[in-house]
Amino acid sequence: MVRSITPETPEVDHSFCPVYEAINVLQEKWTLHIIRSLLDGPKGFNELSRAVGGCNPATLAQRVEKLEHLGIVSKTIHSTMPPRTSYALTEAGQALQAVIEAIDRWSRQYLPAPSTI
Repeated sequence: MVRSITPETPEVDHSFCPVYEAINVLQEKWTLHIIRSLLDGPKGFNELSRAVGGCNPATLAQRVEKLEHLGIVSKTIHSTMPPRTSYALTEAGQALQAVIEAIDRWSRQYLPAPSTI
């Protein structure tokens, strides 16, 4: 009797999993901070950068561009001198408010507050 030394490869299910896909989008650093900041209303790039805090401009531009591509953020270029760009949440972005509020409720209930020294 000959035994195989390679284990049988289990069949992988390649079906779409919406939770997996949503987590892939939202897990990127700064993404939820950007969305949370835009819940207050449209912001210019510098205003968004200050609201998010700590994110370097190249990363912020990359995240905003990806969110725009996904239809979560819209970009408007205003014809002023100099031209001004503003970013706002689309309907899909606004729908994430419930997700952010759920995270807020959970963290307030289960995570310890930072100690004040």
